[in-house]
Amino acid sequence: MTTSDILSASGPAPGHLDLLESEGIYILREAAAQFERPALLFSGGKDSAVVLHLAVKAFRPGRMPFTLLHVDTGHNYPEVIAYRDEAAAAAGARLVVRSVEDSIRQGRVVLRDPNESRNAHQSITLLDAIEEFRFDACIGGARRDEEKARAKERVFSFRDAFGGWDPRRQRPELWDLYCGRIAPGENMRVFPISDWTEADVWRYIAREEIALPSLYFAHQREVVERGNRLIPAHPLVPLRANEMPVLRSVRFRTVGDITCTCPVPSTARTAADILIETLAAETSERGATRLDDAVSEAAMERRKLAGYF
Repeated sequence: MTTSDILSASGPAPGHLDLLESEGIYILREAAAQFERPALLFSGGKDSAVVLHLAVKAFRPGRMPFTLLHVDTGHNYPEVIAYRDEAAAAAGARLVVRSVEDSIRQGRVVLRDPNESRNAHQSITLLDAIEEFRFDACIGGARRDEEKARAKERVFSFRDAFGGWDPRRQRPELWDLYCGRIAPGENMRVFPISDWTEADVWRYIAREEIALPSLYFAHQREVVERGNRLIPAHPLVPLRANEMPVLRSVRFRTVGDITCTCPVPSTARTAADILIETLAAETSERGATRLDDAVSEAAMERRKLAGYF
C-alpha cells in the first residue's frame, strides 16, 4: 500500500474524511446558530488547529463567529504559543488569553507544589473566563477515542451553572439533532471532532496541509528515560538522582503543560510519515505521552465535574 493509499483510505471507505469534515462543519454551524456568545478553545495543539480550520471553512467567505479562547498554564512550549498567535491572526479571529498564573496570584488556584502540572488547575481559569465574557458555549477539540471519560460525552455536552458535567444529565442526540437550550449561567461544551480518531486527524492535516507547531514533527531534544516514557529535559521538570539527559530524535503526539507532556521516539518529519507511525502505535496518544492522564477514569470524571475541558 502506498502513502497515498494510507492518506486517502487506510481502513475507512473512500470519502471518510469528507463525511467527518461535513459533520464537523454542521456541528460548528449549529453552535453558531444556537448560541449568542460561543468561544472556540484554542491551545495551538493539533486538534484545536483542525477545529479552527473547520470553523474557517464553515463560514467562508465570511468571518467565523467565534472568539478564540486560550487558558494558558504558563508552562507551555514557546513554539506552541508563537503558533497560537500566528494561527489566530491568519484566521482573522479575536484571541482572548487568560492565565493560570493570574489565577494563582489572585488566590483562585493554590498549588501543592510549585512544580506540579497546572493542567488540572485550568478549570478555575476557564470558568472565570466564561463568566467574564459570558460565553454560553465553548467549542473544543476533544475526541472520544482519547480516554474513557471523554468517550461518555455528547457532542453538545451540557454543563451546569457551576461548570460541572454530569453524565446522567446529558441530552439525547438522536438523528444528530443537538439541543442547545440552556438557562442563564449554564454552559454548553461542543465537540465537532468527537467522532474522529488520531489517525483521522493526521489524515486530515495531511490532506488540508494544516500548519502545526514544529514540536509535532521529529527534532533533536534532550530527554531522559523514565520507565516506558521519555521525559523532556527542562528546568520545569526536575531530574531524579542518576538521571542523565541524552539527545534523541523525538516528536510530540500531543502538546500541553511542559511538566506533564512527554515526547516519543520518532523520525517522522511530515504528516504522512506521522500517520504511518500512528497506525502502527500500540498505545493511545494521551496514555503514552501525558503524565497527568495516568489517572483512573473516575479521577478524570471528577475533574470534569469541576469544570475541566
